[in-house]
Amino acid sequence: MFPHVEGRYLQAVVVLAEELNFTRAAHILRISQPALSKQINELEDQYQVRLFVREKGRIIDLTDAGRAFVEEARSALFHTERAIHLARAAHEGSDTVLMVGHSHHASHEWLSALLAIRLPLYPKLRVRLATRFPMELVRGVLAGELGMALVTSPPEDAQITAVPFARAPLYAAISEGHPSTAKEHLKLRDLAADQWILFARQVHPVIYEAILNTAMLEGIALKAAHDTFTAQQAVYLVSQHAGIAIFAKPPSLTRYEGVVIKPLTDESLSFETCLIMRADQDSRAINEYARQFLRKYAPQRVAARQMNLPLPA
Repeated sequence: MFPHVEGRYLQAVVVLAEELNFTRAAHILRISQPALSKQINELEDQYQVRLFVREKGRIIDLTDAGRAFVEEARSALFHTERAIHLARAAHEGSDTVLMVGHSHHASHEWLSALLAIRLPLYPKLRVRLATRFPMELVRGVLAGELGMALVTSPPEDAQITAVPFARAPLYAAISEGHPSTAKEHLKLRDLAADQWILFARQVHPVIYEAILNTAMLEGIALKAAHDTFTAQQAVYLVSQHAGIAIFAKPPSLTRYEGVVIKPLTDESLSFETCLIMRADQDSRAINEYARQFLRKYAPQRVAARQMNLPLPA
């Protein structure tokens, strides 16, 4: 981690890494584009390291140093935000602050359901949402930083209870001129001749390995072109004719001219999203909150039995 870096610089790098576009990132940060460019340049100049790959003045990817920086910056920002929320909740007399984690591609419907839950026995319960990469969510739950999280295909771990509540395929972004554009059912083997743009292994190892294993079973000689951290990055690279992209689709995705997004129908590339908690979680408030969410999205008896909670009336 780079020492003595102001929070605004960390936030600027993280947002720019997600968007790979100065205009969009500046809009999200609510600063001018020149101000954002100045922050990034000052940070890179101060520590003599390049965080972003540039081409003709445009950001096209993260450098290796940039990826390492972003991973640590996310963690630092999360801990800072959590400390502020906990202090504020204590000051306001809140009984409990429940941190709920979710990935970048979590459905807006799920997030709305989480925010709508009210527990009569815990009127002062404060819920805070935290967006993190899947493996960071798992680590956060294990460490007790998160009370629960929504994670796609979490790894098996005896310390975690995972209850599936939704299943979705992976998606492929291809150019409009691709031979498979007109196909109703798109499979991985239809993309065998292309350069592939995938999420980096550290973003979601389980999904990354599933793609590689499916390719091997189909006899596909993988031609890896780029690793990315977000679907936005992946689709942008497709628009620049850098290959095809495979990713978990987020709830909203910027459309680029000349790019078509289609679901993959390979059964091995369909994944369950689970609500995960520590297996030894003994907070009545957290368990009740989880049960209320699962009543909406999972069969009641399955959810209650797997979570060792009383069946809902």
